[in-house]
Amino acid sequence: MEMNAIKVLPYTEEWASTFRQLAAIYQQHLEGLITGIEHVGSTSVPGLAAKPIIDIDLLIKEPSQLPPVVAVLEKLGYTWRGDLGIPGRDAFGRNADTTPDDSKETVWMTHNLYVCQEGCISLKNHLQLRDFLRQHPEAAQQYGALKQELAVKYPYDIDQYIEGKTAFITGILAQTGLQEDALQDITARNKAGK
Repeated sequence: MEMNAIKVLPYTEEWASTFRQLAAIYQQHLEGLITGIEHVGSTSVPGLAAKPIIDIDLLIKEPSQLPPVVAVLEKLGYTWRGDLGIPGRDAFGRNADTTPDDSKETVWMTHNLYVCQEGCISLKNHLQLRDFLRQHPEAAQQYGALKQELAVKYPYDIDQYIEGKTAFITGILAQTGLQEDALQDITARNKAGK
């Protein structure tokens, strides 16, 4: 199996536009089951260079709300993958390039979909990092430059790429008040070869 090289691209408004289109589909099908839809990750920060993969968090209040959300997402063409070792955050894989099914055969940009319980550490991490980078363009520029350097240095090693970003991310999260044990957990999870 041939592995694709890691590509970090300049920011484009297409990312925000695609998020809005996807969010409209989730809102239509999950109304009453979720409490919010958040565009997170690097594509959610205007001006930030990023891998062209949109990260989306669907919010629920408590774990008992997960099964009906899973059922709807499966009808839209997603496969539930469980929490992948991250408590409070469940991941969903796409079954086809046309997932989610909008009945128009739309081929969607690559995206990662998660269902997060409100208040979980993973969600706090996503929102605090996004909000800090949106409010501090100079930090977003530094982060984008770091990601571009790492993509050149480790074009086929996503684990090294992720580990290389971790100190920068945890440094920002420390400034936003994320607790030390959560920062240590993020560092441990992002170690290459774990």
